[in-house]
Amino acid sequence: MPQPTVLLVHGAFADGSSWSRVIDRLHAEGVTAQALANPLRGLTHDGEYVANAASQVDGPVVLVGHSYGGPVATYAGSKAPNVTALVLVAAFGVDYGVSALGSVAEFPDPELATSLEPRTYPGSDSPEVYIQRDKFRSVFAADLPEEETALLAVSQRPVALAGLNDVLEVEPAWKTLPTWFAVATQDHAIHPDSQRAAAARLGATTVEIEGSHAIALSQPDAVAALVLAAVRAQE
Repeated sequence: MPQPTVLLVHGAFADGSSWSRVIDRLHAEGVTAQALANPLRGLTHDGEYVANAASQVDGPVVLVGHSYGGPVATYAGSKAPNVTALVLVAAFGVDYGVSALGSVAEFPDPELATSLEPRTYPGSDSPEVYIQRDKFRSVFAADLPEEETALLAVSQRPVALAGLNDVLEVEPAWKTLPTWFAVATQDHAIHPDSQRAAAARLGATTVEIEGSHAIALSQPDAVAALVLAAVRAQE
């Protein structure tokens, strides 16, 4: 089997640049990696978009999803036939008929729950949400320098609130694909205990990484090592 291509799916409040440090490390190991632009409009919509992108890659794909990008990758991995493995990083772990928010409903609310700022946007009855700028660092990336998080706070991409409430309408990829999971132990956006429970439910190979929700930026060596393990397992 040829070496897989790694496709990385960002989550809410971020963009493809959130994977830049992980990509640098994967490229240094000779692994082809690319960050996709997640539309952040709705789980089915975004999942179809990522599945289409993955299916156009020549050869096998390891699909990596952070945060809300986890459910998107879970959807896309079930639709693109060349996806051979799934890696979830500080992510929601969803099953069929369950939404991102529904998957964590039984756990204590993280700081994110009281830090969202809704705004309307044309063509939708559902608002999109941002993290309040003064709370962004604490919620999303407390282990990054203040200068960096100040820039991230004013460049964040909003997510349609409907996307976080959309239920997964396909059988999840983790039921048929080998799956890896990175738990962010200092996460204030998705409760670490909900991540641990998701990893166990998914039967994933799991590592715990001491870091914030933005562990791909704050702990890129550890995240890249997990992705690399998934790649090597496919060779």
